Amino acid sequence: MLKITRKVEYGLIALRHLQEQDDGNLSSAKKISKQYGIPYELLAKTLQKLARVGIIGAVQGPAGGYKLLVDPATINMTHFFEILEGPMGIMDCYFEIGCDQIDTCNIRSPINKINDIIRNIFNNMTLADIA
Repeated sequence: MLKITRKVEYGLIALRHLQEQDDGNLSSAKKISKQYGIPYELLAKTLQKLARVGIIGAVQGPAGGYKLLVDPATINMTHFFEILEGPMGIMDCYFEIGCDQIDTCNIRSPINKINDIIRNIFNNMTLADIA
């Protein structure tokens, strides 16, 4: 079954939350975690990763927190998934890694077609469509 990971799910929830904030208002990982019932440690790591790539900004200190830095319409979903989880593919053979049967596989081509369709869908969706 194809599933979006918790890390991606929590990242999307946090971005939606940050998008709904008035300009200049910061939200801490603790506040977002508590409000949405998200495990704090995983959310904090996810927000730190999003801050490192410049999607959100982090302000240190007791009154610190996070704020959205980019227009969500400028980030496609494939890029967002890959920031948080690495290359997006339904099977490792899409990237020609981690498969012992790659030279003899008889389903690689149809599976790659499915993967291409899924990636195309996510390439044409932005964070604005979700968040």
